[in-house]
Amino acid sequence: MRIDKFLNAVNITKRRAVAEDMLEHKVVFINNASVKKAKEVKIGDIIEIKYLEKSEKFKVVQIPTTKSTPKSKQEEYVVRCD
Repeated sequence: MRIDKFLNAVNITKRRAVAEDMLEHKVVFINNASVKKAKEVKIGDIIEIKYLEKSEKFKVVQIPTTKSTPKSKQEEYVVRCD
């Protein structure tokens, strides 16, 4: 699954357009490398989002098969890292 679709599907971003904007401004990294929106996400990848004053890291546990998932099921797909 593409990173822009993945961020939206697992409720890390509210809309895919937000994910695309973040990728365009190079604040999303997979395994410490800045990526474009077509980058494929794999199980085990570490996604890092660098905001102005903080950053969040997520480890990909599972790839969703549907376009969207309930926010309550987010832990099935990503685990927050410190």
